[in-house]
Amino acid sequence: MSTPSPLVDPPRAIALFPALTRADPRLSLHVGDQRLAGPQLLAALAAYQRWLAANAIHPGARVAVWATGHLAAALALLGNAALGVLTVPLGPKLGARELHHILGDAAPTHVLAADTSAPELRGWSRPEPLLQLPLIDLSERPDRPVAPFDPPALPPHTPLLILYTSGTTGAPKGAVITLGNVASDLDALALAWQWSAADTVVHALPLFHVHGLVLGLYGALRVGGGLHWLPRFEPHALAAALAAAPSAVLFAVPTLFARLADEAERPDLPPDQRRTFITSLRSARLLVSGSAALSQRDHQRIHQQLGRGVYERYGLTETLINCAIPVTQPPEPGRVGPPLPGVELRLVDDERRPLSVLDDQTIGEIAVRGPNVFAGYLHRPDATAAVLDAEGWFYTGDLATQRVDGSIKIVGRRATDLIKSGGFKIGAGEIEALLQEHPAVAEAAVLGAPDPDLGESIVAFLVLRPGAPEPTLHELAEWVTAELAPHKRPRALYFLGELPRTPLGKVQKKLLAQRL
Repeated sequence: MSTPSPLVDPPRAIALFPALTRADPRLSLHVGDQRLAGPQLLAALAAYQRWLAANAIHPGARVAVWATGHLAAALALLGNAALGVLTVPLGPKLGARELHHILGDAAPTHVLAADTSAPELRGWSRPEPLLQLPLIDLSERPDRPVAPFDPPALPPHTPLLILYTSGTTGAPKGAVITLGNVASDLDALALAWQWSAADTVVHALPLFHVHGLVLGLYGALRVGGGLHWLPRFEPHALAAALAAAPSAVLFAVPTLFARLADEAERPDLPPDQRRTFITSLRSARLLVSGSAALSQRDHQRIHQQLGRGVYERYGLTETLINCAIPVTQPPEPGRVGPPLPGVELRLVDDERRPLSVLDDQTIGEIAVRGPNVFAGYLHRPDATAAVLDAEGWFYTGDLATQRVDGSIKIVGRRATDLIKSGGFKIGAGEIEALLQEHPAVAEAAVLGAPDPDLGESIVAFLVLRPGAPEPTLHELAEWVTAELAPHKRPRALYFLGELPRTPLGKVQKKLLAQRL
């Protein structure tokens, strides 16, 4: 089932942040303990616009920004998007090889940093000029005249971001994200989540991925509200930020939600601190998890602690967000909701032929089409053509089942999570979710290993809960077959201290496969 795109002509020009033309006190950018709001924010953006012009950086220019935990870096990412300066966000922990590849591929005219004396930037020897971002005047009084900031309306096809993929299938590729991609996707999410200027987004996610940058920073300011970004995750600081906002929306990944639940259960936490912590978490209007699946156990723990559920959504770098459960419905653990308005979605078979079965059992690859789909990979027409067909369908590589009402359940990635065993097609995701419900198991990752008899056999990598006894293969096989078909039972176990993960919490199964 899919939601068709509206049959209207796209606007010729878009202002990504229309609220930034007025000094609304609800507009705010709060990074750590520094905050710009209303007139201060507009004055800082106007000063940044003048700084760009003084350095001959104009709309359409391409720059890289070190996405570090500084207010100046966050303001630069916001100002660039408002003014149409194409940005390549750089993760602060990029290795030398990764940085060399990204800068060589993207070819920015300048690299902007809040602190050019940072250890990773000392002795900068690359050809790209390294510029120190301007200091921000935090003393601007609310009663002073607002400095003019008049960002232009731009065509929807204007490139805004080049976001580099994780590089699991070779060197990272630069996904070109346009103004129309961002605006259409954020507007659809605003409808689904009833997201408005009254809300303050709180998160502790990096600003070089879709989740923290596009949803967290751009989304908060597009709806006309505020962002409180904590560059470093600390449970009580995050809870305090939620409590300080009149209407807070929390964006987090499953790892962070699990840590919040762990903190609420910590036996040595004094009772008064526990009450304050849980009360602060409860104050959030909306809890949203993404970037990976939130386990059933953590869904249950959070619901028990807070008396409310966590909403999940589904997206990729190349498509932004495709699906989300609307707040008019209760959250459904294990599901990411139907396609957003304006996004077409269908499941396809191995030959990319549409599947018409909506039985929530048949596994297919997700294909999406709509204004949210990226413009292509920078300098890689071959890679673009491999995932984006002539009709505009983007083939995600993600596997799912679909219900009659359109709701999607993700079961894994085609490359690593579709296991073909004994003639059956098996999604690793449902086995992982069930294993994580076992009282001894904290985390699970399931892969297919070559098998001369079955084609592939199911292998589970497990992280045990602290102090839990090591379960046997027979015990876990019975645990799985009590709920799922016998051919879905694990046939080998490996115990690890931790699973390898990306900065956003996704398990790096390619690394696990190397262990086999």
